[in-house]
Amino acid sequence: MYQRRQSFHCIREGVLAGFPIIIGYLPIAMTFGILAKTAGLSARDAFCFSAFVFAGSSQFMALSLLSIGSGAGEVILTTLLVNFRHFLMSASLATKLEKNIKRWIPFIAFGITDEAFSIVSFRQKDVTKEFILTVEIMGYISWVGGTLLGYLAGGILPPAVQESMGVAIYAMFVTLLIPEAKKSLKIGLLACLSGMVNAILNNVDILSQSWNLILSIVFSSAIGAYLFAEKEVHSYE
Repeated sequence: MYQRRQSFHCIREGVLAGFPIIIGYLPIAMTFGILAKTAGLSARDAFCFSAFVFAGSSQFMALSLLSIGSGAGEVILTTLLVNFRHFLMSASLATKLEKNIKRWIPFIAFGITDEAFSIVSFRQKDVTKEFILTVEIMGYISWVGGTLLGYLAGGILPPAVQESMGVAIYAMFVTLLIPEAKKSLKIGLLACLSGMVNAILNNVDILSQSWNLILSIVFSSAIGAYLFAEKEVHSYE
């Protein structure tokens, strides 16, 4: 009886903690649904995109790559690079989760997003499977549901409005970048460096646009790893 009451309490806390995620996910997911329709994806493809990938900004990037004719390998590799941070987030959360929940780990791992990670990592109490799964399920339902709502809305919007929604991809990445660039000049410089490398590679026109993007990400990430590693060494001296 006590165990059930405790589980219900954790679920209730998860609902309260995950509610802001719904507010944040719905408009972005709807934007993705509209863009998916504009790019020529079917309703089933748009649904499966969000239901099985569930990767937020990486979905926008993958959709952009698909729209320029990139191959499956290029899309998968680019998405892997963008989502590589999930390895670090998963390792961090593994130290906070309650023990003996091995059968739930695949579901928990699938549902980890930046927002869910932030909520769970700042939680002072024990992180139970009921709490973290509730937070993740709320985010998942709002993302997939928002995608379908956006796709349906795309069918009634004027063509000019649908085409202009392509700007939303770049606007979203800018809104993600600017707050981080304000915190660290190095991050802003790395972003500019990546853009410059990508522009140079596109002008050289040896590889496809998607491979140019992959090389830009790898190059700037390597420079960033060196710079921030150097900063950590100095902080310990």
